[in-house]
Amino acid sequence: MPNRVPATSALSPENWPFSPECLPQPAYLVGGAVRDALLGRQSEYLDLDFVLPANAVQTARQIANLCNAGFVLLDAGRQIARVVFENATADFALQEGPTLETDLHRRDFTVNAIACNPHTGFLIDPLLGCADLQAGLIRMISPANLQDDPLRLLRAYRQASQLGFTIEPATAAAIRHLAPELAQIAAERVRTELSHLLATPRGTPQLQTALENNLLQTWFPSATFRNLPLLAEIDQSALQLGETWPELGAQLCREIRDTLKTSLLAIAKLATLLDPNPQQAEKQLLNLKYSNPEIKAALAVVKNLPKLQATPKSMPVREQYFLFRNLGPVFPALAVAAVAAGTPASAIAPLIQRYLTPEDPVAHPAPLLTGSDLMAAFNLRPGPQVGSLLTEIAIARAENRISTPEAALEFAFQQLRHQSGAEGGGKNS
Repeated sequence: MPNRVPATSALSPENWPFSPECLPQPAYLVGGAVRDALLGRQSEYLDLDFVLPANAVQTARQIANLCNAGFVLLDAGRQIARVVFENATADFALQEGPTLETDLHRRDFTVNAIACNPHTGFLIDPLLGCADLQAGLIRMISPANLQDDPLRLLRAYRQASQLGFTIEPATAAAIRHLAPELAQIAAERVRTELSHLLATPRGTPQLQTALENNLLQTWFPSATFRNLPLLAEIDQSALQLGETWPELGAQLCREIRDTLKTSLLAIAKLATLLDPNPQQAEKQLLNLKYSNPEIKAALAVVKNLPKLQATPKSMPVREQYFLFRNLGPVFPALAVAAVAAGTPASAIAPLIQRYLTPEDPVAHPAPLLTGSDLMAAFNLRPGPQVGSLLTEIAIARAENRISTPEAALEFAFQQLRHQSGAEGGGKNS
């Protein structure tokens, strides 16, 4: 490892969104930014962290004003502030303790406890983090540091997956010992680390180990050793389905909504960790503060997986219609979960083909009539009856019994006559 940040690094001051002359002396670049620079990891978005012995918030405010950038006070008590640029953020924190070395000794892992003097480019590495970078190890600074913020227990697995590193044995033992401490951490923070582990196949082995070591027992009490292998099976099934149906594979990697970073592949994995009882599963998702779209997507997989596994080839068109209506764009997550659980891909191939065919009347029904059409034609009031008629019309079209608006109106008329006769029969009986 070099004793200074390489000149070509994205962290070199000439690549920053502000001049290094804005920084007081001393000031130090620390943490993940230095670690990633030394590993040659680059990103279009810079995430810089600075430690200052004094005036951290004032420095951040001055830089924000000078550069016409955003300013956020993150922690007034600990004197931490953030400056937000178009393609970068820079956090400024007051040094913890009387010296920089004291501050570095209070961090989580040695690879994150390397500092750089931005004015000289020289590294300060009292904990030999550079050696652990070379060895590809996540090594704790001390068990007490992990206990101070138990989220670091889960973060070890997340960083190991992101960097392709191994957790050093003594650190792994300390994590297992301290695992119950994670229960006291705010759910939002746990969910953030969990989301990173669910996001890619690289996170799967680390997530499995974290679950085996009971780090997530509080959040997923029903996740047992029997269903942990399903996480890796989902990754393999996604590859298998993606080779046969590339469009389906691409959709598995897409986020469930533009405003959320959770992919359908992550939803499939999340569903395997949940209680099979939808009510209990919903409680677990709410406890982790998942958003409504994420909860809806994961529950759709939990609720429909048994049905798809039971009758993949013999499912009537009517049931297929409701399956697709309940799932919508979440269908790829259900498909990959079903194959991972043992359903042959060939058994659900017809359903996949329906889903990937935009004009398919079962998976993507285009209405022949609107509710307004029905109300005008039959003098109906808005209500459940209109919705029920529209559903029956859509199913009749999916079953190739009708194909035109005129036929749909005649079908609706017959449905209303049947309902009227049933109600009349009920009154006379």
